[in-house]
Amino acid sequence: MLVIVMVLMIAATGFVNAQSKVAHINVQLLLSEMPEMKAAQAELKQLQETYRADLEGSMTELKNKLTQYQNEASSKTNEENEKRAIELQGYEKNIQEAETAAMQEMQKKQAELFAPISEKAKAAIEKVAAALGFDYVIDASQGGGLIVAQGRDLMPDVKQELGF
Repeated sequence: MLVIVMVLMIAATGFVNAQSKVAHINVQLLLSEMPEMKAAQAELKQLQETYRADLEGSMTELKNKLTQYQNEASSKTNEENEKRAIELQGYEKNIQEAETAAMQEMQKKQAELFAPISEKAKAAIEKVAAALGFDYVIDASQGGGLIVAQGRDLMPDVKQELGF
């Protein structure tokens, strides 16, 4: 009986010593507050405005041609009107392709800008966690799968590490 109690005490002590330290941080909030992210978002917004202006200019030109062709349709032959309709369809297709290309470029630029920022945040989280002796850090962002967040929040320490 004494042997069983001793084994249980050793196992319980080992379990307590083997428990890992766990912390949490809201990664989305951290990223949104990083100065680099704010600059990247401003750059993306400017690029988006440029694409929007180009597309709106093309749409205005298309509308003007459509109005012109409709006004002149009665004075043109059927063959000329068909050619103009085909021309307008081609122009509309070009605008749609330009819009798709702009969206793809925006996504590519976003990935290009956000990747180094995410890596910097991850490195800072890893450095702070190691310095404070945490074995695990759970992402406390909404939808991150965290049910309880009563452990230590590393946000202030990571922000300090990043210098803001």
